[in-house]
Amino acid sequence: MAFLTLQGISKRYGDFTAIEQLDLSVERGEFLSLLGPSGCGKTTTLQMVAGFVTPTTGRIELDGRDITNERPEKRGIGVVFQSYALFPHMTVAGNVGFGLEMRKVRRREREERIEEALALVRLKGLGHRYPKELSGGQRQRVAIARAIAMQPELLLLDEPMSNLDAKLREEMHIELRAIQKRLGITTILVTHDQVEAMTMSDRIAVMHRGTIAQLSTPYDAYERPATAFASTFLGRTNAFAGEVLLRNPRCAVVDVAGTQLHVPHEGRQVDGAVNVYIRPEKVHLANGDARIKGHIATRVFVGNQWLLEVDTALGKLRVAQPNHGAPPPEEGDEVGLAWTDDDLRVLTQESRETQHGHA
Repeated sequence: MAFLTLQGISKRYGDFTAIEQLDLSVERGEFLSLLGPSGCGKTTTLQMVAGFVTPTTGRIELDGRDITNERPEKRGIGVVFQSYALFPHMTVAGNVGFGLEMRKVRRREREERIEEALALVRLKGLGHRYPKELSGGQRQRVAIARAIAMQPELLLLDEPMSNLDAKLREEMHIELRAIQKRLGITTILVTHDQVEAMTMSDRIAVMHRGTIAQLSTPYDAYERPATAFASTFLGRTNAFAGEVLLRNPRCAVVDVAGTQLHVPHEGRQVDGAVNVYIRPEKVHLANGDARIKGHIATRVFVGNQWLLEVDTALGKLRVAQPNHGAPPPEEGDEVGLAWTDDDLRVLTQESRETQHGHA
């Protein structure tokens, strides 16, 4: 049986539906990310699990007990907010121990747990400092230590790294994941950052308009998107509108702007108007084995790779070319492009209503 279960959860505010009949199961010790754009319902879902928002319909169970209407402080859940919510007048140790004090934990045990939590987040010896004397990354670690010190059954992280610079955020991804694994705490992260979700999670729930568009491992979410929204939201992709001419047992023959593409359908029922997708890193510059020719419209260098936009008969194709030392051809030059059929994906076209999330 799953450790955390959400069954038929909905949340309505008057005529507006934030969450629609959502079902989700999280295993004990799992790290799950709720990923999606602003307004997709991920924070509302997290707040319902935490107890800050009451569901309109549905039931939430934690380790077999119904917590749907239980008060937040009774749930045994740790929460780390985007703002960190530290008390500026309290020391680091005071902030970390605040919840333990409220729970009337004895002083000796409290001090031990504060020390353990600070050591775990690499802030040993900084208990006497105040939040204003710390860097952004250190303040974030204090917020994590405060949650960990409570020894929660479940840890909820609401965009906790959005205030950090890119390099620090990357370091914290690795650090926080290592802490979570060491402690074995079941963790749910809310984020709109695809890299964050993919580097830290066991599974990702890609959310769209109050529902889960895809729930899978990071690899499957990226390589085998189940919906047009999941395909375009998770990383960059090339998308081409086409028409299915033929469906073989293994692949579909799709006409895209007069060019026939053989696309694996992975057992899906695809017919009529479809979209064909291919990631920019799966397209490469080629000479003899080129599938299509085109002219480089844009060429951008980003250090580890070159990003190209190539005008072709299929339309504009984005290409991510690894930086092997020599730069690729110049803007305006003709190039050949190649890919393997297995790198193509096909999905039946969705209506605009279901493809684009609200803000």
